[in-house]
Amino acid sequence: MPPARATAIGLIAIGLWSTLALLTAATGATPPFLLTALTFAIAGAAGLAVAAFRPGGLAALRQPWPAWLHGVGGLFGFHFFYFTALRLSPPAEASLVAYLWPLLIVLFSAALPGERLAPRHVLGALCGLAGAALLIGGRGGGFAFGGAHLAGYASALVCAVIWAAYSVSGRLLARVPTQALAGFCLATAALAGLCHLALEPTIWPASAGEWLAVAALGLGPVGLAFFAWDVGMKRGDVRLLGVAAYAAPLFSTLLLVAFGYAQPSGALALGCALIVGGALIATLGRRRPGGRG
Repeated sequence: MPPARATAIGLIAIGLWSTLALLTAATGATPPFLLTALTFAIAGAAGLAVAAFRPGGLAALRQPWPAWLHGVGGLFGFHFFYFTALRLSPPAEASLVAYLWPLLIVLFSAALPGERLAPRHVLGALCGLAGAALLIGGRGGGFAFGGAHLAGYASALVCAVIWAAYSVSGRLLARVPTQALAGFCLATAALAGLCHLALEPTIWPASAGEWLAVAALGLGPVGLAFFAWDVGMKRGDVRLLGVAAYAAPLFSTLLLVAFGYAQPSGALALGCALIVGGALIATLGRRRPGGRG
């Protein structure tokens, strides 16, 4: 697959993740680990159905244990530490720390064979982080980092490192077919179900609309998005996708404004400008034929 096409597929994941906040809000009071178990079960089942009709069929699930450790560790590890961070620290601060992962992807990509990190990639990612800070802080009424929540901030940082490492190291496991994610999703659903039973009360979606939102999550930002991201990370432009990932909080905020969950503001406009500007900076002077970007 050409790198440009793989990058475009990876961008689909970012677009789908932009709907995460809106769809999650529509699921009502469903607790996070139960919601994770339900949505990853849907994603895994849909992935199995698709894999059954592709070359190799369900044999794609027969992967060595390092591939399973990488896949389940990345998917479940990220969500476990993210939800832990939300339990132990204010959501705005936890979300901002967790959103270090696109910047970390850009930095970690320098360790990949044949890749070179340019200053424009770092500058673009930093602009994106600043824009994300304005968007997240604007929704949460600003930031108030305090020593009482250090465990939560540490959990958020761990989840950012896990997702960045999972994403970038996927390039080293390019021979693992994307269809194998179906098994990783089902294993993640099982682990999330155990965490639900141990850590939170059971509150099922209370209406058909909430169940529809759960299904949409499982098929979109929790389902197709992870499969698309896998393709982008394994065969696309890792650094560009890392910077572009800051578009997720941008479009997420715009959707929340459009549906009345948030209000437009100057911080929103500036955050948008920083994210778009960061993406433009990162793409200036991209790789040309015969050279490296």
